[in-house]
This record gives sequence, C-alpha cells and structure tokens, in this order.
Amino acid sequence: MAQPVAYEFKPHERPTLPGSPANPDHPRRRRQAYLGIGILIGLTGGLGNALVAVNLPFAQGTLGLDPDQAAWLTAAYLMTNTTANLVLIKYRQQFGLQPFIRWMLGIYVAATVLHLLVHGFWSAIAVRAAGGLAGGALSTLTILYVMQGMPPAKRLGGLMIGISVPQIAVPLARVLSPGLLLSGDWHMLYWFELGLAFATLAAVLALPLPPSERTKAFEKGDLLSIALLAPGLCLIIAVLTEGRIQWWTERAWMGYALAAGLAMLATAFVIEHYRANPLINTRWLGTREMLRLMAVAAAVRVLLSEQAFGSVGLLTVVGMTNEQMVGLNLVIIAASIAGLIVALLTFRPDNVARPITISLVLIAVGAFLDVGATNLTRPANLYLSQALIGFASILFLAQAMIIGLARTLLAGAGNLVSFTVLFSMSQALGGLVGTALLGTFQTIREKMHSHDLVQSIVMTDPQVAARIAAGGRAVARTVGDPALRAAEGAAILSQQVSREAQILAFNDVFMLVGVLAVIAVAWSIHVRWSIRRAGAESPVLTLQRLQQAGATAAEKD
Repeated sequence: MAQPVAYEFKPHERPTLPGSPANPDHPRRRRQAYLGIGILIGLTGGLGNALVAVNLPFAQGTLGLDPDQAAWLTAAYLMTNTTANLVLIKYRQQFGLQPFIRWMLGIYVAATVLHLLVHGFWSAIAVRAAGGLAGGALSTLTILYVMQGMPPAKRLGGLMIGISVPQIAVPLARVLSPGLLLSGDWHMLYWFELGLAFATLAAVLALPLPPSERTKAFEKGDLLSIALLAPGLCLIIAVLTEGRIQWWTERAWMGYALAAGLAMLATAFVIEHYRANPLINTRWLGTREMLRLMAVAAAVRVLLSEQAFGSVGLLTVVGMTNEQMVGLNLVIIAASIAGLIVALLTFRPDNVARPITISLVLIAVGAFLDVGATNLTRPANLYLSQALIGFASILFLAQAMIIGLARTLLAGAGNLVSFTVLFSMSQALGGLVGTALLGTFQTIREKMHSHDLVQSIVMTDPQVAARIAAGGRAVARTVGDPALRAAEGAAILSQQVSREAQILAFNDVFMLVGVLAVIAVAWSIHVRWSIRRAGAESPVLTLQRLQQAGATAAEKD
C-alpha cells in the first residue's frame, strides 16, 4: 500500500498557520488561475444567500409562506453561517485542509440540489441551514485561493480581495434575478446556484490548494463552549430577524429567547475566561484596541444598512422592483469594485485607519443626499448616494480586516479562532442590528407621519374632495354605484397617505444614518489623534517589520 507523500517546505513556503495552505512560489499562470478560482468561490458563496434574500417575496409566494416564515429562511442561513467558524477553523487545523474542502463543497452541492426538491417550510429551513454552514466555509476558501494568486509581497492585497468579493453578491443577485425569474419559476434561481456550485467543485478539484500542516486543535473544554455559544447566537439572531416583523413586544417568546441567548453567551465567555487554552481568548479580546476595532466594525455595518434596507425599502414603497433597479445595482457593483481598487492602490501600512474615517464620511454624505425623497424618486436619483456607500463599504471592510488580522498575528496565531469568530459575529450581528434598528425606527416614524397626515384630511377641504373624486373616476368603468365609487376613492386616498407616510419615514431613516455617521467620523478622528499622540505604531507596519526580520534571519541560516 502506497505511503502518503511527506512534503518538505522551505522556510519561506511554510504555512502561516496550521490548517492554512503552504505558500510555494507559483508561476504566473498558476497564480492567475488561483485568483480566478478564488473570485468564483467568493461569488458562489455570496450568491448562495443573496439570491434567496433579495427574492424573499417571490419565495414566500411560491412556497405559500407568511412574512414571518419567509424571514426564518434568512435567519436559518445566518445562524449556521455565523456559528460555523467556531468549529471549522479548528477542524482545518486538526484534520487538514483537503478533507475540509471536500466535505464543505460536498455539503454545498448537496444543499443546492435539495433546494430544487424543497416544497415545505421545514425542509426549506433545513436546506438554508446547510447552505449557511457551507457558505461560511466558502468565504474562507475564497481568501485562501485569492492569497495563493498573489505574489508574496502582495499577500495582504489578496486578503483584501478575498474579503471583498462576497460583498458584491447582493447587488449582483439583484441584477441577475429578473432574468432568472423571467419564466416565473423560482427553481431557476437554484439551477443557477447549482451550476455555480458544480463549477466551483470542478475548479477546486482541477487546481487544489497546496498542502497544509496539522496540529492537535480540539480540546475537551471546547465542546461545552460551543454548546453554549452556538445556541446563544442562534437565539439572538432569531430575535433580531423576527422582532421587526412580529413586533418586539407582541410575542413573549422573543423575551425568553433574548434572555436565554444572552445568558448562554455570558456563561460561555466566563468559562472561556478561566480556561488555560480557551477557544475564545477573552483577555485578548477585552483589550482596548480589540474592543475598539470590533465596535467600529459593528457600527459601520449598522450604518451600511442604509443601502440594504433604506434605499431598497424606499424604492419598493414607490413601486420599484428588481427589474427597475438593475441600473442602480450595476452602479453599486462598479463603485464597490472601485473601492477595492482604491483600497489596494492607496494601502499604507503606517496609516491603515485613515480609509475607515474616509468611509464614514462617504456614508454620511450618501445618507444626507437621500434625504428629501418623494414619490417621484426613482433609482436614477440614488445613483450618486448609493455609489458613495458601495464604495465606502468595501474600502472600510478591507482595511478593518487587515488591522484585525495584524493584531491577531502579533498577539499569537492561537488567537485566530477568537478574531475570526468575533469579526464575523460583529459583521453578521451588526447587519442584523442595523436592519432591525432602522426598520423599527422607520415603522415608528411611519405611524407618527400617518397620524399627522390623517389629522389634516377633512372632507370639507376642496383638495381632499377632489382627490376622492379623482379616485372614484379611476374605477368608474368597473364600479357603477356612486356610493361605492366614493368609497373606493377614499380607499385610494388612504393608500396614498400611507405611501407618503412611509416615504417621510424613510427620509427620517436617512437623516438618522447621516447623523450617526457624523458622530462616528468625529469618534474615529478622536481615536486616530489619540493613537498618534501616544506614539503607537500601526499594527500592520509592526507585523511587516517582524516578518521581514524573520525572512532575513532565515536567509542567513
């Protein structure tokens, strides 16, 4: 029986961490292939959730679901996607990279095939949960493949590209969906996703990653921590997803779920704090620098909900569908790619925080540009504002990931699980909190505006009487009774009032995001000034110096 090949790595080729691939000197064409496969994997993993998320009303109708049931499809994906990194990183480290790739891609292909067979609520939930687990693995594979496609001196640029590619999936899904749903069959979404899954599987098998090193990673205490962290996060995600739909105070289960989730997380963190080899290093994560980074990452993700919830919600209220928003989403995609290019070209290890401040300024400008929307607002009116926000989202994310990873490696490779879990948690929960916060605020303000508008409507007002009469004439061909025509006219006026109240409420949302972004800009400037006054060096610059010193020492040996 043939013995497995033992790979001998040169000092500069050794994997950065156990479970990560080696870094051999690839020829140019192979690097290009790795880069292309990495981009394919990123788009495949991102579209796996985005195609469903942007077409929830369509899926709701075809599957016969209530609005709260349709929201559970998104929640199921996020639950497993957010908690996947609790296990997957250590799995790679202990069992190797290739088994990790085979299992995760197999799960993804199987989940995609099951999408075509799903016709019930619970089976759809199970399939979305499996897709979330595989999606978490694909995001890791994206980074690993893209970094293999970059020369050694530009590996940080590969990290930026790898973390940014999946972010383009949501606007891309809005561009592709109208064509895929042209036949009226929701299965076309999943046939397209299945094609991407098989293409990804074929590409990965054709050009596998270089081998990795293994080490014993799992410990007995990890099981208890995972058993507390995973359900705790799932309960919080469930509340944040359903709270705005079922309303926060109307369902007792939300209070119980939130209390239980917070208790589980608190207990897990206490246990981790006193472990000799914790799964999550609370002492390191509790440092001022890491708390500040996670707070900034979560806060910016909340502000970016202006694009995911605000602009799309406004256009939906005025009657726009994905077909009418194709041009807008193409602009967002172009701006996002431009943000990535600018992040790569202007990257400075000695001042990595400046782009974060610039991103916050752009978000503030974009939000204030959207204030003043009316029922005549169309996608073209939002091109500039949404381009600024799309540009800012990628510019911010690339820099934040670089800063976090640099601090992680400086503190010790054993903290990789801690950073990955907390960063992914800050992004996922930040997005959910942002949508929940802005959605709740919009609902409250809509009720207030609706009340104010209704108070000004009296039948003795000639304009009100004329609007009701105009509404009655609109249905005159189908309704012959004058009394019924008047009632229909009043109903049409009521719908128009509700629409105007919602538009005013979205304007309030844009103003709120703009004000919060200005506060965040002031905070980021204060933080940068404090760091400069203290004379602290950029963690990325420190890491690069240490790596250069280590490479020089290895060459001498």
